[in-house]
Amino acid sequence: MTYYKIAVNTPFNNSILTYKSERDLERGTLVEVPLGKRSEKGCVLSVDETPDLSYELKEVKGLLEFGYDLDASYLSFLEWVARYYHYPLGQHIFDVLAKPLKRPRSVELIKGENRELPFELTSDQQNAYLKIAKSFNTFEKFLVHGVTGSGKTSIYLKLFQDVLRSGGSGCFLVPEINLTPQFINTFKTHLDGIILTYHSSMSKSEKNKVWEIVQKGEVPYLLIGVRSSIFLPFKELGVIVIDEEHDGSYKQDDRCPYHMRDVAIKLASQKKCPVVMGSATPTIETYHSLVNSKNYIRLANRVKDLDLPDIEVVDSRTSKGSRFDENSIWPFTQKSIEQIGDKLKNSEQVLVFVNRLGFANYVQCGSCGKEFHCLNCTSNLKFFKRTNVLKCQVCDFTMPYPEACPDCGNMKLLQKGFGTERLKEVLEDQFPTTKIERFDRDAVKTFKELEEILDRFEKRESQLLVGTQMLSKGHNFTGVNLVVLLGVDGQLNFPDFRSNEKVFQLVTQTAGRPGRSEMKGKVLIESLSPDNQIFKYIKDYNQEAFIKEELEVRETLGFPPFSRLVAIYFTSRFQNDAMNEATKAGRALNAMVSTHFSSVEILGPRPGIMEKRANKFTWTILLKSTNLNELHNLLGSFRRNTKVKSGTSIKVDVDPQNLA
Repeated sequence: MTYYKIAVNTPFNNSILTYKSERDLERGTLVEVPLGKRSEKGCVLSVDETPDLSYELKEVKGLLEFGYDLDASYLSFLEWVARYYHYPLGQHIFDVLAKPLKRPRSVELIKGENRELPFELTSDQQNAYLKIAKSFNTFEKFLVHGVTGSGKTSIYLKLFQDVLRSGGSGCFLVPEINLTPQFINTFKTHLDGIILTYHSSMSKSEKNKVWEIVQKGEVPYLLIGVRSSIFLPFKELGVIVIDEEHDGSYKQDDRCPYHMRDVAIKLASQKKCPVVMGSATPTIETYHSLVNSKNYIRLANRVKDLDLPDIEVVDSRTSKGSRFDENSIWPFTQKSIEQIGDKLKNSEQVLVFVNRLGFANYVQCGSCGKEFHCLNCTSNLKFFKRTNVLKCQVCDFTMPYPEACPDCGNMKLLQKGFGTERLKEVLEDQFPTTKIERFDRDAVKTFKELEEILDRFEKRESQLLVGTQMLSKGHNFTGVNLVVLLGVDGQLNFPDFRSNEKVFQLVTQTAGRPGRSEMKGKVLIESLSPDNQIFKYIKDYNQEAFIKEELEVRETLGFPPFSRLVAIYFTSRFQNDAMNEATKAGRALNAMVSTHFSSVEILGPRPGIMEKRANKFTWTILLKSTNLNELHNLLGSFRRNTKVKSGTSIKVDVDPQNLA
């Protein structure tokens, strides 16, 4: 009889439990074990040389029929992720593994055609490509900081060509599945080998086929995938490329709150291959860490010497017309409507962007002032006109649009704020003969619908796209010469030290969509605060000056990149329990800091920015330190010695990107 430490799919005891077995088990073997009155999945970690025999240890039931076990390298990688993010290892393992299928369907693979590039790289692109290619078979971090339209994709393509022709494999990571169609078309045209994709819209059979190919590692392939792709069981990798490195979608909020970029860097170090981060607007942390290194690559010009679009900030305070007038063009200004019309008359295409769904942000009684809030969350209900409902964007609580105020009976309900649905309706009224489509999560439900909308726009079958941030990411729309942005003021005022950075990235990325052909593009930004300093940096494309100012502020306040942060969330169905457990934990953390962890500063506890979500209340403690090891040691000690009231959960978020 041998005793084994096994990572079990449970949060109990940080998921590491000891079991006995008469059979010899190897590290990485997937097994079935008893847990309470049920069976659970587990992964063998090691022999337990000093088991606690003061109570009867249970026996392993048998092997799981997953069709594979975890090799040592892959398991070590998952252990590092769970350790860094203070997340139970067993839960993380079975969160990321592909689920076995008894009868998987056959899957058609995309095979590359290897045609040569129809153009030569520019000197800047060639220099960037050569610098990165020299680092093959070694771990290096590169930042390709290139303006929109500077040809970053062509550099990636050359790198992947080299890797696949040498029999290796590559990994190309994108923030959203809506970017995968254009990259599939580009890469399959010019690469030898198989093109694999991995994202949430794939069937289980398709995902299993990808796992099978990647785990065997026998054929040259390029994997194009979203955040979760980083946990595929790669055998050999020649290069990892992270497109749109700055994008917030790379951070997972639920389950293990990992940041894909940082996990990819760890994987590249393990596989001894270069990792290339590309963006027109890199995060301030990445920029600060690499800007003075030999691996910082700046592409300051668009290919073919195309000009960057002119950016104009329009003062929307002067907009005419009442927002409650059915014939009003609100929230558009007259200038925006006129310029949209001019482009459409010339058979040019237009993008209109607002980072809000629905027709109105909230509804309020015109008599007593009652607002309609979600019953489950501290958020307003948005009005969706097409379905005539009020809906919560957090928990999806939905109610019919009221005919009158339930408090005073008044029938005049005011619709305040705006979203994509309102913008599309105004534009349809102004341009009734124009084919207008929405491109947001409310309008696009499936990957097929996404491909169809993009295909129609590419073929000029539609002339105007109204969308959310899905439009801002990496699309190459050659027929677009005007972009109109609305609603950025609310994001500027959001209580987060990264709010200015996020607005700068969002506006600059969206501004990068027009002017990708011979005609110069134009960007109109409608704002209620047009004199804000950030717009001067954006109009001048002076990213370096913007980052310099932001760094000065962050250094003064001690925020990243000059410190590291950890958020601890306490959540309960009962507000008092969340508050009391957070307060108790705050006292314990302060006691530990005063005696052992002097570099750590504790902020809070405080209610979450949205205190109530889906009928649960959250309170937050923020830890800040310049000493990452001390921060991890404090967290480890805190988790080992802290017990919270039943019904209250604790979530640790290392390197949080949104301070909820």
